[in-house]
Amino acid sequence: MRLKRFLLRYYPPGIILEYEKGGETKNKSIDLLDLTPVADVDAVVEEIQKIEPLITASRTEQVKQLVQRLQEKLGQHDDHKFYLFKVLRAHILPLTNVAFNKSGSNFITGSYDRTCKVWDTASGEELHTLEGHRNVVYAIAFNNPYGDKIATGSFDKTCKLWSSETGKCYHTFRGHTAEIVCLSFNPQSTLVATGSMDTTAKLWNIQSGEESVTLTGHSAEIISLSFNTTGDKIITGSFDHTVSVWDVGSGRRMHTLIGHRGEISSAQFNWDCTLIATGSMDKTCTLWDAVSGKCVATLSGHEDEVLDVCFDYTGQLIATASADGTARVYNAASRKCIVKLEGHEGEISKICFNPQGSRILTGSSDKTSRLWDPRTGQCLQVLEGHTDEIFSCAFNYEGNAIITGSKDNTCRIWR
Repeated sequence: MRLKRFLLRYYPPGIILEYEKGGETKNKSIDLLDLTPVADVDAVVEEIQKIEPLITASRTEQVKQLVQRLQEKLGQHDDHKFYLFKVLRAHILPLTNVAFNKSGSNFITGSYDRTCKVWDTASGEELHTLEGHRNVVYAIAFNNPYGDKIATGSFDKTCKLWSSETGKCYHTFRGHTAEIVCLSFNPQSTLVATGSMDTTAKLWNIQSGEESVTLTGHSAEIISLSFNTTGDKIITGSFDHTVSVWDVGSGRRMHTLIGHRGEISSAQFNWDCTLIATGSMDKTCTLWDAVSGKCVATLSGHEDEVLDVCFDYTGQLIATASADGTARVYNAASRKCIVKLEGHEGEISKICFNPQGSRILTGSSDKTSRLWDPRTGQCLQVLEGHTDEIFSCAFNYEGNAIITGSKDNTCRIWR
């Protein structure tokens, strides 16, 4: 093996090694999830060299400089105030979803008007309209980190794969017998997964357009799915009150996570693939060991349905959003509630961390989005202007732009 070069990954912090083996160029990541701005650089580099033979003594100074750059990024103060940059009113019916590509240069909106639109983040100009679905476009995603392909899932039971650069449709994936309500690319962007009201999930080959495998076993609709960071596992959450963990290569169900007493609303792996968090209509969030499938904690406290859950990028914090109008932040290690986020006057349907983990964004039926400090619970900013429920909100990769999507038919860019 021969080391070719280093690449930095800021969110979450890590170093990517590009190396050559057997004539092929490969990558491996060194995760530095516990790195702090005040950590001893020499000690950090020493630990890295113990576990990674590619980093020889001759590379020590270079790795030290990389760690210092990561520390500088982590130490940057985040006191940014967002302002409304642009209101986009191109769809003629309410939006259903919004998503950034990884670079944050483009984003997409899906709508009840059966179309998706691709937008330039910097200018707010429409780049393409993706037309062809015969019913509501409900699920959308970019194939991050590349961002050159878009997947759209529809109530017309199909998923389409598009070029984000030209708007051309590469493939139409047919096989589901009911509405597609969730989808995701694997990290390698070789597969797209679709979850359907027909109780199945399917994995599709992006190159050939063929179905790779059908995941069967749920007894009710699948409404949430997510790959782990390495792409070898996928989880599906269902209205049958369970979450299934599947092996991507074989399509075999490895574990069924049983314990919730209500429909699953959200399911997600943490970054290092050790934990799974699930949110449910039973008012709880549950943590599961991703390897054994066993329940390790139930996070309670909400007085109504938990509608969304998420980890921060290092997996140290978990945030939950609820129909009770509050959000909560838990410590993933201690399982204790750190803060309760109060201020919304309606249910919170969406919650996410910024890439740095220093801010939380929520979207609510009270027509506002709010920014919070996850350590203190303080509301730092209220993003107002929508005239109907906000159903979706997201940060770009740098954390310096936000998009909010609403049932008022508009999408807003905040910078």
